[in-house]
Amino acid sequence: MTDRSDPDLDRLWQEFHDFVNMTSEELRAFLMASGSGEDASPSDPGEWMPGLGRDVLRILGKRKVDLTPDDIETMRRVVGVAEDAEAHASSNARDDERRRALMAVGHDPLRPPRTEG
Repeated sequence: MTDRSDPDLDRLWQEFHDFVNMTSEELRAFLMASGSGEDASPSDPGEWMPGLGRDVLRILGKRKVDLTPDDIETMRRVVGVAEDAEAHASSNARDDERRRALMAVGHDPLRPPRTEG
């Protein structure tokens, strides 16, 4: 469990949720479809989901006060992916391989930004 009044955690939580623009249901469906190839294991579908995507799913189901140190590290990794994606954004923003890689961590680059209000 984490401290409720940590400003660094508050900022990380916000950055993580700003970047992860897919719902847990959307991410789960994407990961399940991505992992349903020849090597998929029908006995435990979550087992062959990409690790970082599986970790993002777990965080999406939590409240901030329930985060573990591993969750916080995952959020830092995802924010790093976001910063890297922004730094390398180009006219290839619709490139399918890049989009799939970002969607595997919960970000659909083709989705319009959320509006406040």
